[in-house]
Amino acid sequence: MKLAKIGWIATMVFLAATLVSCGKQEEAKVAKAVSEAKKEVVADVKAVEAAAKELEAREIAIDAYMFAYPLVTMEITRRVMTNIDKPAGSKAPMTQFARLRSYPAVDDHSVVAPNADTLYTVAWFDVSKEPWIVSIPDMKDRYYLFPMLDAWTNVFQDPGKRTTGTKAQKFAITGPGWSGTLPAGVTEYKSPTGLVWVLGRIYCTGTPEDYKAVHALQDQVSAVPLSAYGKPYTPEPGKVDPAIDMKPPREQVNAMDAATYFKLFAELLKTNSPAADDAPMVAKLARIGIVPGQDFDVSKLDPAVAKGIAAAPKPAQEKISVWLKEAIVAGDAKLENGWMFFTKVGVYGTSYRQRAMITWYGLGANRMQDAVYPTSTGPSIVSKYSGKNKYVMHFNKGEMPPANAFWSIVMYDKDYFFVPNAINRYTVSSRNKFKTNADGSVDIYIQHESPGKDKEENWLPAPADTFVLMMRLYWPKDRAPSILDGSWKPPHVKEAS
Repeated sequence: MKLAKIGWIATMVFLAATLVSCGKQEEAKVAKAVSEAKKEVVADVKAVEAAAKELEAREIAIDAYMFAYPLVTMEITRRVMTNIDKPAGSKAPMTQFARLRSYPAVDDHSVVAPNADTLYTVAWFDVSKEPWIVSIPDMKDRYYLFPMLDAWTNVFQDPGKRTTGTKAQKFAITGPGWSGTLPAGVTEYKSPTGLVWVLGRIYCTGTPEDYKAVHALQDQVSAVPLSAYGKPYTPEPGKVDPAIDMKPPREQVNAMDAATYFKLFAELLKTNSPAADDAPMVAKLARIGIVPGQDFDVSKLDPAVAKGIAAAPKPAQEKISVWLKEAIVAGDAKLENGWMFFTKVGVYGTSYRQRAMITWYGLGANRMQDAVYPTSTGPSIVSKYSGKNKYVMHFNKGEMPPANAFWSIVMYDKDYFFVPNAINRYTVSSRNKFKTNADGSVDIYIQHESPGKDKEENWLPAPADTFVLMMRLYWPKDRAPSILDGSWKPPHVKEAS
């Protein structure tokens, strides 16, 4: 329409110009008409250019939003989890370990998709100034995993039973650009970013006796700065900032307007540089005013560009959330009997949308060799689970999930948090003593109401409304039967007849 109008105005300019020959008495009117027509042409050209700029900026900002989502979410999560004066529950000051003494409480929404198989031992570090040395005790053959996530949620190291064994060990987390000498017996793990999240897990059966044993191991996990290694060291109390919003991190991130979001993103880029492979994305960021190492000020941008950026968050969030299913078509995920799991988890390369989606649904995910997380939102890709129905998951004899460490199936509500229930059961796992059928097979009953006293050993309680199931295979077997090579598949959850 704009181009048609411009053409019409140009024609009018031509006609107006020919009127000059009709007499000098019309010259003033013609000059005025020509001037006004020219102004309209210029204005319409500028409007077309502005619309194009706005559209381009919107599309770039959507990609930028997805690229930044893990970094921004990690920072907000860090703030929430470290805004405390001393360790308590799932929170602890920076560089101090939060030692969870029990499985996450049903109302603890600080981390999405929590588990009820391990006790977390968690700490946040800023290694941009100096390395931190972490000590792990002898785990006495117990399964544990202490993955280290950089600020972009990539697991850059994963010490644990599978990779480094269960004997006592010490490692130094060093920041980008650091060089120096480490004490004897200390292994260096270099982080590509200044921010590091050590998300330790130690297997626990949940009994009082095992809680006590794991607590003793947790108490021996420690961290000191390199400058204090070998000397008496007492961490300083944390400083509580009342201005920090303590609502669930994902809720905070998703509520940010574009200017706030990208301003924080630019600030975080100063100590958490993109990877070398991110160069094409970094070039795109510059086109909307985001340059690593520099502040972001939307008020200094072209108004059309600023308008395009402002419109990006909602469509970007939609693209992140729906990737859970679109990844199947793209080949980045597998769908087996209603269970979907991703083949790129923990290390993402340039799969930015997938990285953002994993952050959205399960921040802190491990490498696939350490854990696989098949997830099922319904009996089929087009239907969702509902507590109004009853479901059965049938395992043939000898075909329970193949894992070297352990497996579990966790019940979540639609937002990926535990579901309150009368028997306080949020998972069924390899430590359960299931009631078997005559042929040795096992049926797990997934429903809101009890299936009856004689079947409650095999009951996974569901909420009254929509729910999600997540299976965990820690240290999945790499030989048949194995979920890694497709020789084992999770059985279908079927609606009970």
